Amino acid sequence: MKISFSPPDITEFEIEEVTDTLKSGWITTGPKTKRFEQEIAAFCGTQRAVCLNSATACLEMALRLLGIGKGDEVITSAYTYTASASVIVHVGATPVLVDVAKDSFEMDYEKLKGAINSKTRAIIPVDIGGVLCDYDRIYRIVEEKKAEFVPNSEQQRVFGRIAVVADAAHSFGSVRKGIKSGQAADFTSFSFHAVKNLTTGEGGALTWKEHPGLDSEKMYKQLMLYSLHGQSKDALEKTKLGAWEYDIVAPYYKCNMTDICASVGIAQLKRYPSLLQKRRELIGIYDIALKDQPVTVLHHSGEDYQSNGHLYLVRLNGGKAEFRNKVIEEMARKGIATNVHYKPLPMHTAYKSLGFSIEDYPNSFAQYENEITLPLHTLMTPEQAEFVARSLIECIHQV
Repeated sequence: MKISFSPPDITEFEIEEVTDTLKSGWITTGPKTKRFEQEIAAFCGTQRAVCLNSATACLEMALRLLGIGKGDEVITSAYTYTASASVIVHVGATPVLVDVAKDSFEMDYEKLKGAINSKTRAIIPVDIGGVLCDYDRIYRIVEEKKAEFVPNSEQQRVFGRIAVVADAAHSFGSVRKGIKSGQAADFTSFSFHAVKNLTTGEGGALTWKEHPGLDSEKMYKQLMLYSLHGQSKDALEKTKLGAWEYDIVAPYYKCNMTDICASVGIAQLKRYPSLLQKRRELIGIYDIALKDQPVTVLHHSGEDYQSNGHLYLVRLNGGKAEFRNKVIEEMARKGIATNVHYKPLPMHTAYKSLGFSIEDYPNSFAQYENEITLPLHTLMTPEQAEFVARSLIECIHQV
């Protein structure tokens, strides 16, 4: 039995939607992208959404909207993928990494509080595996530290405090305390990469909460400028008869979503409730099979939250990296692809060169050294999930 880690779930529905776009004569940013933005906003319960070519672009553009740059600091987790921190470097600010709490994939909120100073402009929490962070607690910390906040841009003055910019690459469709991902943070960046629950091949979306003094229409227009070289008209507007004239208002970036990608997303979004249900069923199989085994799993549901079930993270209790790696190899021999989420940022060359050392992040290292991520996707059958669980148990006891 061969079980891939996370193949895209593409049906005739997606193919028909893309074919419709190809036949329309409009394949770059146009009517389908605008429609997808509206549907994303409706799904998340927000007024607006902007679709770009990646979650990374969305995260970076949020920081640029906030006027964050040289001399500023932005805090994020040490236990995440590089995109959460690289965008901070892209805008010229300084990344500040915070360790996770002991036996947790979430930032240690007390350490987060201690990392805030007068240079802190934003916090980027990371929703690992699809489970939303404790945004209530993050906002309490932000309010407690409000007196230290020194705004240096128009948008920062509007907030009057540190902005919360969620890396929600994993959590599209997740809920905590009745609040959907997309509504919890000031800005929320989603990923629609090929391995995500909802895919556009490559792509992402940015949503934001309404805030007194925040002009959503103005922000949307600014994001359009950011995403298309600072051009005052997009290609669709320029197709109007006699409307070729445009201006370049600033030398900005190129990160727009295409209608081809949006077409895949439109079809996926219609199927999304059933896709989430399938993931919950597979998680239930894993949870039951591994209940009495020497492992600790990320819980995808609780009294006040429901994850979208993006990743099934397992810690091999008492194991070290060598043991974990042998289990991964044995699983591969059985035809099962697994992964590790994540190798903490301070272990990578790029972040070592910025002065970070994994010795300063013991909890992140402890989470990493015995973590293995099992395949979890909507092309899996219940029988395959049972096979994966049995195989993991065998490998744990045989290695």
